[in-house]
Amino acid sequence: MKKIVFAVAIIFCFVNMRCEPNEEALIDANNLLIGHWAEPKYNEETITLSRVKSLPEDGYGISILDKNNFVERSSGFCGTPPLIFSNYEGKWQLTEDVITINQDHFPNHYAWRILSLTENELVLTKELTEQEKDYRALMDLFYNALELVKDLPCQNSANWTFTPYGSKACGGPQWFVAYPTTIDTEEFLKRIEAYTKAEQDYNLKWSVFSTCDIVSPPKAVVCENGFPIFKF
Repeated sequence: MKKIVFAVAIIFCFVNMRCEPNEEALIDANNLLIGHWAEPKYNEETITLSRVKSLPEDGYGISILDKNNFVERSSGFCGTPPLIFSNYEGKWQLTEDVITINQDHFPNHYAWRILSLTENELVLTKELTEQEKDYRALMDLFYNALELVKDLPCQNSANWTFTPYGSKACGGPQWFVAYPTTIDTEEFLKRIEAYTKAEQDYNLKWSVFSTCDIVSPPKAVVCENGFPIFKF
């Protein structure tokens, strides 16, 4: 009888050992990208993630799942302790070695380029999306216009005026920029117009939303401590 009980105990123990969940992170041999990645290490423009069993409760991580499902574990943009981490769901798409992410949480669209991928480590670098490239080109136009008035001291308010610039998605200018009438005003206004038109096109292309507040123009430009100041 003791032998039977002992044998049953051995079998029960063996079954329990076989049924214990695997403490290691699961790996899809057909697609090493699938899994949970966390414990980020940052080095300039790269981020190195380690494969984990599940996303951490109080730390950053991502889950790249089947059927293109994606989860980002993040505290958002709030950097004030205590940090509260939440899961943000979205979709991922792999094109060659670029992962494109689409989600409701800001930023809505972004991409990573895979630098290396092993069973236990994923190294990524930021990849500019088409929208980000368009935005950089838009900002280049803006800074190109400002180059004509950059660092010019305001000494006589009679020589200064202003013009609206940019285009809000809901209509109307973004704001106003002051400039001296002693510069090549035709060239300056031409550059401002080019930027404004480009922002209109950008807003339409990427369905940008904005507030519909009406921007009231200033009444005058005055010089204070060498800087042009708007008076409303």
